Amino acid sequence: MNLQLTALILYSLVFIAVGFFISRKVRKADDFLVAGRRLGPGLLATTFLAANIGAGSTVGATGLGYAFGWSAWWWVGSAGIGSFILANTVGPKIWTLAARNGWRTVGDFLDHRYNRSVRGLIAIMLWIGTLMILAGQLIAISQILEIVIGTPKWQGCLIGGIVISAYFAAGGLLSSAWVNLIQLSVKFAGFLLAVPFGLAAAGGWQALGSTMQALPGLGGRGILSYVAILVPSFIISPGLIQKLYGARDERAVRIGINWNAAGLVLFAFAPAILGIIARSQYPNLSNRELALPMVMTKLMPPWLGLLTLAAVFSAEISASDAILFMLSSSLSVDLYKTFLRPAASDRDLLFAGRLAAVAGASCGVLLAMALPSIISALQIFYTLMAAALSAPLIVGLYSRRPTAARAIVAIIFSVGITAATGSTVIGILAAFVIMITP
Repeated sequence: MNLQLTALILYSLVFIAVGFFISRKVRKADDFLVAGRRLGPGLLATTFLAANIGAGSTVGATGLGYAFGWSAWWWVGSAGIGSFILANTVGPKIWTLAARNGWRTVGDFLDHRYNRSVRGLIAIMLWIGTLMILAGQLIAISQILEIVIGTPKWQGCLIGGIVISAYFAAGGLLSSAWVNLIQLSVKFAGFLLAVPFGLAAAGGWQALGSTMQALPGLGGRGILSYVAILVPSFIISPGLIQKLYGARDERAVRIGINWNAAGLVLFAFAPAILGIIARSQYPNLSNRELALPMVMTKLMPPWLGLLTLAAVFSAEISASDAILFMLSSSLSVDLYKTFLRPAASDRDLLFAGRLAAVAGASCGVLLAMALPSIISALQIFYTLMAAALSAPLIVGLYSRRPTAARAIVAIIFSVGITAATGSTVIGILAAFVIMITP
């Protein structure tokens, strides 16, 4: 057993141990689903950042930097812009309503504002998309393990699925918030050191000049595409909204999510720089998503390579548990409690949440083995979520006029138009027109 594998095993055991330790405080469904509604600004910012800096923000964004240079900033930067809007508009308003009505999921809001049909339609669409994004995180874990340790893809996906389901199923949002604190510390330490060491190994900024000039960039259309998909996704993401339900007050929502937004905007530079460094040193990679693993294993001193490995592993695991949270809470509350067993007790709901987490992780592992890349998996999720949920959630939050029937039409038309035209912007605009037209 090599050093890297030993370190990852020990590191994973820390997650699981913390998860089981915190799980002793999980006595009811609210503890599992919304952390007992007692997260302060610091823990809320931590769990948001941990969720948002995942496979797409590290392995995927570095791959974009490898292919397009500085334009890769827009992948994570757009998430920061969306988070800033969430912190100062939708977030505080929906938290107030959730605290007053005891909501646990976005489906609770949709049911309250429209009806059970809208709740069920959105839930079904998001289950599909959520499994896609979970698969993307697990693909990233498998790629890292393949480069560093030599494990085949299926084994890497299985290892990731076991780790996240073990500590998340134990304590839900409450345990993941504390595990995320450890993960985020390792992430920022690893990437803050990786950038200067990578630059030094590549010969400094001057040595990267020709590489940066040769990279094509995304262009205005490519940037607009990322902004259109990602900004609304990070305003209306069910997983993020359900996390903010765990805040102790409205002030914690504003401060915590704004800190998260600032962290994302700054972090967005790191993968872009590392991608450019990888392009300068390894210009002929067959898969651009191998750029970060190559920099991590080939250009870093051994001690930093180990820390960076832990940072990337933390990113993928923490984002995976956030997705698993969204999936398990929706399955347990939006499906089990709402449609299958309305009379379920609090204990039954807690058990259902844990069972849904294990089942969701299992399905994500199987899907990860079949999908080709991280970015392809994430784009499916973000496109579907932005098209389906943006207009019903935002318009419904600020206006009482649109009916449930109109929301259903908007959802179906938005997804259909997006699929037909390939444009998320057109699909979202069509949904808003349907929702607000008298």
